[in-house]
Amino acid sequence: MKNSKALIILAFIAIYVIWGSTYLFNKIAVTELPPFFLASIRFFVAGILMILLAIISKQNLSISKKQLSNSVIASFFFLIYGNGVFVWALRYVDSGFGALVASTQPLFVLFLLRLIDRKPLQKKSIIGVCLGMIGMYILVSQQELTTSEGSLLGIFMMLTCVLSWSYGSVFVSKADLPKSFMVTTGYQMLTAGFVLSIISLSINERWTSPLTWSTDVQLSMFLLIFFGGVIAFSAFNYLLKVVSPEKVSTSAYVNPVIALFMGWYFLDEVFTTQSIIASVILLTGVYFITSRKRK
Repeated sequence: MKNSKALIILAFIAIYVIWGSTYLFNKIAVTELPPFFLASIRFFVAGILMILLAIISKQNLSISKKQLSNSVIASFFFLIYGNGVFVWALRYVDSGFGALVASTQPLFVLFLLRLIDRKPLQKKSIIGVCLGMIGMYILVSQQELTTSEGSLLGIFMMLTCVLSWSYGSVFVSKADLPKSFMVTTGYQMLTAGFVLSIISLSINERWTSPLTWSTDVQLSMFLLIFFGGVIAFSAFNYLLKVVSPEKVSTSAYVNPVIALFMGWYFLDEVFTTQSIIASVILLTGVYFITSRKRK
């Protein structure tokens, strides 16, 4: 019992701190490496590691045609577009700011469920949506952003990525996929690595050897692959089995806080008073959405 409790605590630390820090590591890496090249290497290596873990733990690797097509679709929404384009947008937007934009995912999921399943909005959800929209408006209306070149495009593309992740979440909840999360994730990551490498080569991104990368980029890529890809994702799926989804979803408003602090501390990212006010309102809205009763 004590061991399982300790494991749950460690798993929460993993999804809070590791996922919160991935914005920083992506920002460091994308300042030196082309975005789609970076994402393709990250997912391809992480995908191989997930499949190897599945083999070691004697998971069934067989997959039907329907499961394969669903894995490819999920890979597109989560990794190819959702993450690949998000990393590209980090060239124009601070990592902490990007994490705040990403925190609006529960809001998007709520809208999609309303549109697709006609699920009525609860009082807490309505409060959360209103606060989320107010917080996002305050966040993106800052003069520093509206006057800086490329930042509005970066924010817009990030929001399309959040919409992509959100639709992916709704799709996966209904899709026929392999029972093993290791196998499912492995196939999704390998698909993303392959497709993103084709995109990277087709737009003539410069491919370089890891030996030529700076130490900071090498370390960032290592942490993204092993900790962000394998450990945190495994922790996330473990938590979904042993605690309520509501508790797991708290990462949606802890990750941005971690990302904002790390961006400020390591990259000297500016954090304005308007950003602080916006983040408090936005994350309060996310709290209301994720703490609503599930019907």
